[in-house]
Amino acid sequence: MKIFASSHEFEYSWDEVSTANWRKYCPWNDKSTHVIAVDTLDRHIDPATGILRTERLITCKQSAPQWMNRFLGGQETSHVYETSYVDIKAKKVTMCSMNMTWSDLISVRETVVYRPAPDAPDTRTEFDQHAKIVAFCGGWQKIKNGIEEYTVERFKQNAVRGREGFEAVLEMSRKVFAMERERQRLQQSA
Repeated sequence: MKIFASSHEFEYSWDEVSTANWRKYCPWNDKSTHVIAVDTLDRHIDPATGILRTERLITCKQSAPQWMNRFLGGQETSHVYETSYVDIKAKKVTMCSMNMTWSDLISVRETVVYRPAPDAPDTRTEFDQHAKIVAFCGGWQKIKNGIEEYTVERFKQNAVRGREGFEAVLEMSRKVFAMERERQRLQQSA
């Protein structure tokens, strides 16, 4: 088993981050071109807690190395199942995802949490990411270690690109919302 962890602070409020999170894989994000589709499977608000729970299926282009594709029976796409919880009262977004592709050979379970930064809750948002990677290769320890190490390295690379891409989405969202507020202001004053 290997663990990956990453933290970051976005220079955007929790309201901006939690709203833009739904656009994370849109055309504004040129770092997520591997994402082919994001399908919402279920969405509801718990009447007791007010927490919005969403289930999504994320389809991606596969980018595993050739040796891994040969070993695992190369597929061109992979699927990730994501469940997210938006708690407006606590100002917390929690996203839990797991791989569906090759899940009988490797388990990748990731948790991402967005919450206001304690020292600047109105202007910055903390991002915490944790992933647990376990390969199931029986007694083939060398192959198991290779798969787990490769996956952790990919997480490191993807974490950087993911933050850069989400920053672009946040920046564009801020501009679009500002333009819309100005349009509404002008419309009301006319």
